[in-house]
This record gives sequence, C-alpha cells and structure tokens, in this order.
Amino acid sequence: MKPAARIKAATDVLEQILIHHQPAATALSDWGKAHRFAGSGDRSAIGNVVYDALRHKAMSAYHMRSDTPRALVLGALVSARGLGAPAIATLFDGSPHGLAPLNPDELTRVGQGPHAGAAEWQQANIPQWLAPALIRVFGDRLVVEGQALAKRAPVDLRVNELKSTREQVLEALAMHGAMASALCPTAVRIPPPDGDGRTPNVEAEAAHGRGWFEVQDEGSQIAAAMTGAKAGDAVLDLCAGAGGKTLALASRMHNQGTIHAYDSDKSRLRPIFERLTRAGVTNVEVMTAGNTAAIEAFKSRFDIVLVDAPCSGSGTWRRKPDAKWRLKPDVLTARIKDQQTVLAHAARAVKPGGRLVYITCSLLAEENSDQISQFLKTNGHFSVRPWRQVWAEAMATAAPRLSADGRDDSLLLSPAMHSTDGFFIAVLSRAK
Repeated sequence: MKPAARIKAATDVLEQILIHHQPAATALSDWGKAHRFAGSGDRSAIGNVVYDALRHKAMSAYHMRSDTPRALVLGALVSARGLGAPAIATLFDGSPHGLAPLNPDELTRVGQGPHAGAAEWQQANIPQWLAPALIRVFGDRLVVEGQALAKRAPVDLRVNELKSTREQVLEALAMHGAMASALCPTAVRIPPPDGDGRTPNVEAEAAHGRGWFEVQDEGSQIAAAMTGAKAGDAVLDLCAGAGGKTLALASRMHNQGTIHAYDSDKSRLRPIFERLTRAGVTNVEVMTAGNTAAIEAFKSRFDIVLVDAPCSGSGTWRRKPDAKWRLKPDVLTARIKDQQTVLAHAARAVKPGGRLVYITCSLLAEENSDQISQFLKTNGHFSVRPWRQVWAEAMATAAPRLSADGRDDSLLLSPAMHSTDGFFIAVLSRAK
C-alpha cells in the first residue's frame, strides 16, 4: 500500500472506534480481515497511525479545531511524528485510494504546529472530566505525566530465572535492540519503534517458546517483587488474570512453597495453564474461577495475599490509548466497589504476621491511596509498610528517588518519573 492509502485506512479504522465505539484492537483486526491484500507492514503502519491519533486526541482536536478522524490523524502527524506541512500534504494527495488534499485552513494549521492556549487537560491528552482527579495526584506535573502517557510504550520482558538469565535473553533478542532495564533486575526492554516501524513479535522467538521470558511491563515486575515472596511461602494471588504476576512469584520463589492462583473470570484465567507449562512452574495450584466459597474458606492461611485489583487501567493508557476515552464515571465507580470487595476477601486470608499487597495499574487516588485509607479504618490490625523499606528488602537495585504522587507509605510508578506503566503498590502487614 502507498503511504496515502495507509492514511486513508487509518481514518476508516478511527471512524469505527470513535463513531461506532469499537475497541481499537477489534477495529484494526476487522479492517485487516476485510482487506487481505494488506501486508503485515501495512497493517503495522496503519495501527501506528491509529494509536498515535488516539494518544494525542485531545491536543489534536484543539489544534485542528475538529475531532473528526481526519483531523485527529492530521494533528497526530504533527504532534506525534513531527511532520511539517509539505510532508503531510504528500499523504493527502487526492489519489483514488487516498484522502482529499488539505484545504487552506488545514494547511495553515498543520504549518503552524500546535497552538498555545490549550487547557492543561488538552496538553496532557486526558479526558477533561478526569483532570481534577489527576491534578490531585500530580499537581503541576499533570502535563508532563499526561504527555508521557501519550508516548509509545516499549516492549518489556521478564526474564524467567527458572530457565534463563538476563544475559541469555539479551543475547537472544539483541537483533531487536534489547537492553537491561534500570529498576528491576529481571527486566529487559525493547524500545518502541519510530514512525511506521514495527514492534517485534517477541512471542514468536524461540527463546519465548523455551520459556526464557514473558512479556510483562517493568512496573508489573516491580509490583510482584515487592511482595517479598520467598521460597517456602504460602501465597494467594487473588486476581491472577492470565498469570503474569503468578509466574513472576513462582520464579522468585524458585518453585518452592505454594501459590494459589484465583480469578473470578474463567476467560481471563484460561491462558495461565499454557504459560505455567512453558515457564516450568510447578508450585502453582490454579483454582476454579469464580468459586467464591473456596476463597471464603481461606481464613488466616497465607503468608502473602496479592491483590492485583480490577481498576480503570489509567496507568496503561500508553499501551491502550482508546481505553482513556472509553472510561466513564459509572465504570470508575463500579471498579472502586470491586476493589473494596476484593480487599475484604484478601484481609481474611492473611495470617497473623503476613502481608497483604494491594496493586492497581491506575494513577487515580480514588482507586489507590483512598482505598488503602478506607481499608485501614475498618482493619486496624493492618498497617502500611513504607515503600522504601519494602524496596530495600525486596529489590537488588537502588530505589527511585520519589513516588510519583510524593507519598512515603505507598509507591506510585509512572511513565514520566520511572519509565514504567502506571502502577500503585501498597504493602500492608497484619499484626502478629
């Protein structure tokens, strides 16, 4: 496909996302199925344009004074790609499979670049209704944090120490520019591509088939490490999902001790079985999804209960940029109630002297520090351990200087401050 045809395809996909409310991944998949002639390079390039447009949606709409798919693509070509008017004009060439040429107003706007005077929420590329909540967390860093969330994300990998070492994984993936990450000793990073570049399919590599690594954001790896799980512990992963943190815990525990993996949704839990086998994990018992009676039966049994709570996912917006525009107040309210429910289940399962580790991939205080404050009001036998102390005990690397929200009890990781997805981590100890 010619570049102009790719741009036209991207606007068609954006129409399905913005007007017909399809998830971005679904809309791109459907377009690919309907256009079999498009090669993998074409599909990747189209996806890059679509995701860039979604990442920069608020600022592009302000810049172009329009939120149509065409306008959002134009804005993203300026803000995400850094293209000038002459280069952009070649992509809107009026060809049979392309889009109409730029009109005088569009030509002027793309030539000027983003205009001054945009509101903070527009500069940060976040939903306007969430600006007060994020200002509460970040204060005058809102724009910096929002812009970091609007950048392309790297591919992060967790080395499976049951089968490999970081040096082996780095060598196996050297052709993709793999490098050691700074904060977590099990993390390997592949930088994001520029322009129309393709993100490597690392799961097709032989090293992945051998179980040497799993795809997992460095922030998620840090969260698993900060549980402090060690060989011989009894652990309950209460919201295991597809098992990313379960596998990280098993590797950390050297397959010694026991991990019970539970999730309320069987479809989310289903992939865990293949992943456990590939990784060589033998100390995990996968529980029947949705069996709340079994969870209720766990009374004061576990050294560690990990709660990777259902949340807004605001910390993952650089990977799922359409999710920030789909999030609505009623959905956030429902997630907050879910978090309170799962925390209540978790508290009953922690044995005296044990730990409850509460994690979200959210940046919102309503889902994070507020939940911990509310929990402690009714669970006085728990207390929060300062995150720097937890880091010193659990990690073999130097702690970051600050939590993204400035707190000393819990830790908030963010793309701008820590180069990870947004993750909240609170480690609570139960009195002996």
